[in-house]
Amino acid sequence: MQVVVGVALCRAGRVLAAHRARPPVGWELPGGKVEAGEEPADAAVRELREELGCEVEVTGWLEGAVALGQGMELRVALAHLVSGEPRPLEHDALWWVPTDLLGRLDWLPADVSFVAQLG
Repeated sequence: MQVVVGVALCRAGRVLAAHRARPPVGWELPGGKVEAGEEPADAAVRELREELGCEVEVTGWLEGAVALGQGMELRVALAHLVSGEPRPLEHDALWWVPTDLLGRLDWLPADVSFVAQLG
């Protein structure tokens, strides 16, 4: 099973949402595929460095996994910012969303159950 990691980057009661510029278009928790021989937490750190230009530290994991099809599943890490400020290097927008507004965004279907755990 190919693991894909999403990252719930949290700061001061807010969660970073990233808007995808390419299909499927919508809001997501940033992240990507775990490479061969890579630990999921290391992949989360690498993916945010590549996608957002910042350094994060994984502090835990949300419950569950979501099947993405084609032998892939999504798991979501909790993380906090260590250095740098996230920039949309691979997305068209970023938003630090207050947790009470998370349910108002048009999340990609795979992220919905994880976002519900954050609100």
